Amino acid sequence: MTTMSAERTAPRSSSAVAEARQAARAFIETLGQPAIEPEHVDTVVLVVSELVTNALRHGGGTYTLCLAAHPHTIEVAVDDLSPHPPRMRTPDLDGGTGGFGWHMVNDLSLATVVTPRPGGGKTVRALLPRWTRG
Repeated sequence: MTTMSAERTAPRSSSAVAEARQAARAFIETLGQPAIEPEHVDTVVLVVSELVTNALRHGGGTYTLCLAAHPHTIEVAVDDLSPHPPRMRTPDLDGGTGGFGWHMVNDLSLATVVTPRPGGGKTVRALLPRWTRG
Protein backbone atom coordinates (compact mmCIF):
# COMPACT_ATOMS: atom_id res chain seq x y z
CA MET A 1 0.00 0.00 0.00
CA THR A 2 1.25 3.48 -0.76
CA THR A 3 1.28 6.28 1.77
CA MET A 4 -1.80 8.50 1.81
CA SER A 5 -1.88 11.84 3.54
CA ALA A 6 -4.13 14.76 4.32
CA GLU A 7 -3.21 18.18 5.64
CA ARG A 8 -5.19 20.90 7.38
CA THR A 9 -4.09 24.28 8.72
CA ALA A 10 -6.28 26.26 11.09
CA PRO A 11 -6.11 29.13 13.56
CA ARG A 12 -7.43 28.97 17.09
CA SER A 13 -11.21 28.94 17.19
CA SER A 14 -13.88 27.44 19.38
CA SER A 15 -14.33 24.64 16.86
CA ALA A 16 -10.68 24.01 15.86
CA VAL A 17 -10.24 20.81 17.88
CA ALA A 18 -13.61 19.43 16.75
CA GLU A 19 -12.68 20.16 13.13
CA ALA A 20 -9.35 18.36 13.59
CA ARG A 21 -11.17 15.31 14.99
CA GLN A 22 -13.57 15.37 12.02
CA ALA A 23 -10.62 15.64 9.61
CA ALA A 24 -9.00 12.60 11.23
CA ARG A 25 -12.18 10.52 10.93
CA ALA A 26 -12.66 11.59 7.31
CA PHE A 27 -9.04 10.70 6.51
CA ILE A 28 -9.41 7.23 8.00
CA GLU A 29 -12.61 6.68 6.00
CA THR A 30 -10.64 7.33 2.78
CA LEU A 31 -8.26 4.46 3.54
CA GLY A 32 -10.70 1.75 2.54
CA GLN A 33 -10.05 -1.89 3.32
CA PRO A 34 -8.73 -3.30 5.47
CA ALA A 35 -10.61 -0.91 7.69
CA ILE A 36 -9.30 0.21 11.04
CA GLU A 37 -11.44 -1.14 13.84
CA PRO A 38 -13.77 1.49 15.37
CA GLU A 39 -12.16 1.48 18.82
CA HIS A 40 -8.77 2.13 17.21
CA VAL A 41 -10.17 4.94 15.08
CA ASP A 42 -11.10 6.54 18.40
CA THR A 43 -7.46 6.20 19.53
CA VAL A 44 -6.21 8.04 16.43
CA VAL A 45 -8.85 10.73 16.93
CA LEU A 46 -7.90 11.09 20.61
CA VAL A 47 -4.21 11.58 19.74
CA VAL A 48 -5.16 14.17 17.09
CA SER A 49 -7.33 15.96 19.66
CA GLU A 50 -4.57 16.05 22.27
CA LEU A 51 -1.84 17.22 19.88
CA VAL A 52 -4.03 19.93 18.34
CA THR A 53 -5.20 21.09 21.78
CA ASN A 54 -1.57 21.35 22.91
CA ALA A 55 -0.61 23.25 19.74
CA LEU A 56 -3.43 25.73 20.29
CA ARG A 57 -2.86 26.11 24.02
CA HIS A 58 0.95 26.17 24.12
CA GLY A 59 2.13 26.56 20.54
CA GLY A 60 1.02 29.98 19.37
CA GLY A 61 -2.61 29.44 18.44
CA THR A 62 -2.17 28.07 14.91
CA TYR A 63 -1.54 24.49 13.85
CA THR A 64 -1.09 22.34 10.79
CA LEU A 65 -2.32 18.76 11.04
CA CYS A 66 -0.90 16.15 8.70
CA LEU A 67 -2.11 12.55 8.72
CA ALA A 68 -0.35 9.78 6.84
CA ALA A 69 -1.20 6.10 6.51
CA HIS A 70 1.66 3.69 6.06
CA PRO A 71 1.24 -0.07 5.63
CA HIS A 72 1.32 -0.80 9.38
CA THR A 73 1.06 2.61 11.02
CA ILE A 74 -0.84 5.88 11.11
CA GLU A 75 1.30 9.00 11.49
CA VAL A 76 -0.18 12.08 13.16
CA ALA A 77 1.95 15.22 12.79
CA VAL A 78 1.07 18.63 14.18
CA ASP A 79 3.11 21.76 13.45
CA ASP A 80 2.91 24.82 15.66
CA LEU A 81 4.78 28.08 16.10
CA SER A 82 6.45 27.39 19.46
CA PRO A 83 10.05 26.14 19.58
CA HIS A 84 9.42 24.54 23.00
CA PRO A 85 8.85 20.78 23.03
CA PRO A 86 5.97 19.25 24.96
CA ARG A 87 6.93 18.20 28.46
CA MET A 88 5.66 15.69 30.93
CA ARG A 89 3.83 17.35 33.77
CA THR A 90 2.33 15.95 36.91
CA PRO A 91 -1.38 15.65 36.12
CA ASP A 92 -3.51 18.12 38.06
CA LEU A 93 -6.18 16.03 39.75
CA ASP A 94 -7.84 18.97 41.53
CA GLY A 95 -7.32 22.23 39.64
CA GLY A 96 -8.29 21.25 36.12
CA THR A 97 -5.09 22.60 34.55
CA GLY A 98 -4.31 19.42 32.66
CA GLY A 99 -1.10 17.47 32.49
CA PHE A 100 -2.66 14.28 31.15
CA GLY A 101 -2.40 14.74 27.37
CA TRP A 102 1.31 14.26 26.64
CA HIS A 103 1.40 11.21 28.94
CA MET A 104 -1.58 9.76 27.09
CA VAL A 105 -0.12 10.45 23.63
CA ASN A 106 3.11 8.70 24.60
CA ASP A 107 1.26 5.74 26.11
CA LEU A 108 -0.90 5.24 23.00
CA SER A 109 1.89 5.71 20.45
CA LEU A 110 4.62 3.42 19.21
CA ALA A 111 6.87 6.49 19.14
CA THR A 112 6.70 10.25 19.50
CA VAL A 113 9.20 12.64 17.93
CA VAL A 114 9.55 16.40 18.27
CA THR A 115 11.43 18.10 15.43
CA PRO A 116 12.35 21.79 15.26
CA ARG A 117 11.20 23.41 12.00
CA PRO A 118 13.72 25.41 9.95
CA GLY A 119 11.54 28.53 9.90
CA GLY A 120 10.73 28.31 13.61
CA GLY A 121 8.31 26.28 15.62
CA LYS A 122 8.22 22.52 15.74
CA THR A 123 6.51 19.39 14.48
CA VAL A 124 5.20 16.86 16.99
CA ARG A 125 4.72 13.38 15.49
CA ALA A 126 2.99 10.36 16.95
CA LEU A 127 3.24 7.01 15.22
CA LEU A 128 0.29 4.74 16.00
CA PRO A 129 -0.14 1.08 15.14
CA ARG A 130 -2.56 0.50 12.30
CA TRP A 131 -4.91 -2.01 13.87
CA THR A 132 -7.01 -3.72 11.23
CA ARG A 133 -9.69 -6.32 11.08
CA GLY A 134 -8.14 -9.57 10.22
